[in-house]
Amino acid sequence: MLMTLGVLAVLAIAFVIFAGFWTDWLWYRSVDYSSVFATMLWTKIGLFFVFGLLMTLVVGVNIYLAHRLRPPLSAMSVEQQSLDRYRMAVAPYKKWLLLGVSSLVGLIAGASAAGQWRTWLQWVNGTSFHIKDPQFHKDVSFYAFDLPWYRFLLSFGFAAAVLCLLAAAAVHYLYGGLRITSPGARATGAATGHLSVLLGVFVSLKAVAYWLDRYALAVKSSDFKATDGWTGLRYVDANAYLPAKTILFCIAIVCALLFFSTLWRRTWSLPVIGFGLMVLSAILIGGLYPAIVQKFQVQPNEQAKEAPFIKKNIDATRKAYGIKDTDVKEYPGRSDKDDTQLRAGADTTASVRLLDPTVVSPTFQTLQQVRGYYTFPNTLDVDRYKIDGKEQDTVVGLRELNLVGIPESNWVNDHFKYTHGYGMVAAEGTTTRSNGEPLFTEKNLPPEGKLRPYEPRVYFGEETKQYSIVGGPTQEIDYSDNSGEKSYTYRGKGGVGLDSPLTRAAYAVTFSEPQIMYSGAIGKGSKILYDRTPKERVEAVAPWLTIDRDPYPAVVDGRIKWIVDAYTTTNGYPYASRTTLGDTTTDSLTDEQRKLLTPDNRVNYIRNSVKATVDAYDGTVKLYQWDTEDPVLKTWMKAFPGTVQPKGRISPALMEHLRYPQDLFKVQRDLLTRYHVKDASTFFSGSEVWRIPADPTTTSGDDVPPYYLSMKMPDQPGQSFSLTSTFVPNRRDNLSAFMAVDANAASKDYGTIRLLKLPSNSTVDGPKLVQSKFNSNKAVAEQINIWRRGDSDVEYGNLLTVPLDGGLLYVEPVYLKGAGASFPLLSKVLVRYGDRTAFENTLGQALDVVFGKKSATRPPTGDQGRPGDQGKQTSPTVRKALDDAQKAFDASQEALKRQDWTRYGEEQKKLQEALRKAKDAEEKAQSTKPSTKPSGSPSQKPGKKP
Repeated sequence: MLMTLGVLAVLAIAFVIFAGFWTDWLWYRSVDYSSVFATMLWTKIGLFFVFGLLMTLVVGVNIYLAHRLRPPLSAMSVEQQSLDRYRMAVAPYKKWLLLGVSSLVGLIAGASAAGQWRTWLQWVNGTSFHIKDPQFHKDVSFYAFDLPWYRFLLSFGFAAAVLCLLAAAAVHYLYGGLRITSPGARATGAATGHLSVLLGVFVSLKAVAYWLDRYALAVKSSDFKATDGWTGLRYVDANAYLPAKTILFCIAIVCALLFFSTLWRRTWSLPVIGFGLMVLSAILIGGLYPAIVQKFQVQPNEQAKEAPFIKKNIDATRKAYGIKDTDVKEYPGRSDKDDTQLRAGADTTASVRLLDPTVVSPTFQTLQQVRGYYTFPNTLDVDRYKIDGKEQDTVVGLRELNLVGIPESNWVNDHFKYTHGYGMVAAEGTTTRSNGEPLFTEKNLPPEGKLRPYEPRVYFGEETKQYSIVGGPTQEIDYSDNSGEKSYTYRGKGGVGLDSPLTRAAYAVTFSEPQIMYSGAIGKGSKILYDRTPKERVEAVAPWLTIDRDPYPAVVDGRIKWIVDAYTTTNGYPYASRTTLGDTTTDSLTDEQRKLLTPDNRVNYIRNSVKATVDAYDGTVKLYQWDTEDPVLKTWMKAFPGTVQPKGRISPALMEHLRYPQDLFKVQRDLLTRYHVKDASTFFSGSEVWRIPADPTTTSGDDVPPYYLSMKMPDQPGQSFSLTSTFVPNRRDNLSAFMAVDANAASKDYGTIRLLKLPSNSTVDGPKLVQSKFNSNKAVAEQINIWRRGDSDVEYGNLLTVPLDGGLLYVEPVYLKGAGASFPLLSKVLVRYGDRTAFENTLGQALDVVFGKKSATRPPTGDQGRPGDQGKQTSPTVRKALDDAQKAFDASQEALKRQDWTRYGEEQKKLQEALRKAKDAEEKAQSTKPSTKPSGSPSQKPGKKP
């Protein structure tokens, strides 16, 4: 019985292992990246067997040799007599013990080697950087691709030498070749020779380690007050550690030869003396001597001594992070233009985005969710679309599936019926309706608007975490409208077929769901969809890439496609300072959804080498080579041929939506807080160190996020889609610099970083001071108090900074969420230029006030202070319809909590009818008088409410 249970247990474990392997293979095959799976698998298997067998043979041979070299007769001593019983116990199982011990260490070594598959592939396929380090004059590829592999081989050699030494010593001791006596230890000549050779191998490996340590100094991180994450040689490294490593290398070679000489001398006296001298030398030459140099040569004149090495670090860091060609220009921070010129320039310098992608997500949810089982992400995305022939910065979000909101949760509904989201919702970024609602350019179910026709079903998205089974006999719920519920059957090529019983059993084990094996809901044509988020899919097909935390959707060639930026990185670029990606890419908008897949990655080289797309309907993943010069990407393309398509395959429609990635920008701006300085002395003193300001619209204290903004820098002929940020001095809140990068992938200046540097004695306000002055402004404070007395919530949108004719223009939208309301509406716009502040209903009005074209309006009272009214008298019909809509929404939410689906459906219908009436009344009002809409355009990742 026990034997049967044991066999069944082994078979069950084996099938679980097989299920994981089989489902992985099927998934890779379904996305047409089976070559990636095969390359990884065979590389791991090859490394496992090669290094596992090598360790098994080396340890096994040394155990065998130790046994063969045992003395014919054991000494007559109490110690040996006590060991006789162990020898007798071991005798019948000697061969099995030999195989068992050797195989065990071989398995461990093989598993460790299999984990080095990336290191192996980079070493085998390494591509030259054509850049040499300034110390050893070796190509950067040596440090990035070769040195890591050599260090792995060295660590494997040390492990093998130590294991062989321990195993051989144990066998020699067991069979009397090595004896422990009261004055010390004695060994036979054979044991002495055997163990000495092993010690000689160990010391030889130590000599190799000393030699490699010389090169490792170029990529060594150390604490240095000039910068965090310092990498590369300093004065003490070049003048103390480097010669010390060379001397220790020579000493180790001599010591190893002394150990090998015991094969003839049969005595350990000289090798032991040599080993002792090597240890003493390591302490004195490798430790004490550098400390003396640092104390008595470097510290008295540290700036002069370190200057040449700081310069090397500055140059290497700027190259490694792509900030070498940053265009730095002096900027006064104050304008000498008159108000008329400034007002005219404000209209042409930037299109200011008033719709904040973070703040308006609940507004999208309320007005465009349509059904409770749809949802939008907490932070929407900014993109560009041509609306009526004009490119418009647009805030977009997909209506994705939300299982929490389905009417009745069960296995069939969760995985067969409710399988996908439906449609994109888009709104103009620079304009809102007169009541503060987004001006939607794509909306409703089925989709209607100004975007070209596209496949609206969203089977793959950021919110889609569960598996779904589609394409079989069970009809899916497509969407619902006034005419009722629509059904649909998936016809995409994505997913893994479940026709085979073996496949169904494997997925039943993988997802711990037995019903997959026998459910009647699965039939001919059924497919299972899983790993459905864009980041998961790109990371799976290209595990050598680091994925940007913010994929964004775009309508491209009639399909919704997720665009994913991906990076190649290394931590082996000599002299370039290291940074932790998870830290440098975190800001006030970072949440679990937008977390890097490798947050703790320490790197000192990064390139946005790949642009990837994931089809929202069938999950197709495509990788495009973006940086055609990146040697790291070229190396991986040699390792995984055919996985990355040439840059020329990017269609014009896709190119229109590609942009400069945020995470790369954040890394670069973090480095530029120090590395905008090129002079070593200034860098060392730290007098020009900047910092990224905290987001003034939150209380978290996290960095302000960068914003996408269509704007014109002083040297540009016209507006360009850009990614922008600001800097402030260390321990001060005045503005130090403004940073912008051309983010339009179709532009010839794409990726050009421009830095406007203000005078060091500048008193121009930074974001924190501007926000403080907004809050303390009398007119603003009065209006905020009026709103809050009515139990309304005030939310500040992204604080945008725009260079304008020598000065800085700040614009911040203000949103209002009325008492009992669940979503904010744009109510006011704050503008500041120099010492002048405006708080008006529209951007145009605020600019007029700031530049003296008209006086400020008085704070509205009564009905004019209601959320969404924007300081104007809203028609009674519109107001009543909006009140009815709010009541219907609140009632539907209460019904949803009670799971009263009948009432929920009734209230949703009332909500749609009320919104329709409000829209009709608003459009009727608009047709009789001109609207006053804010003007402006783009930016991204706004601030949250304070």
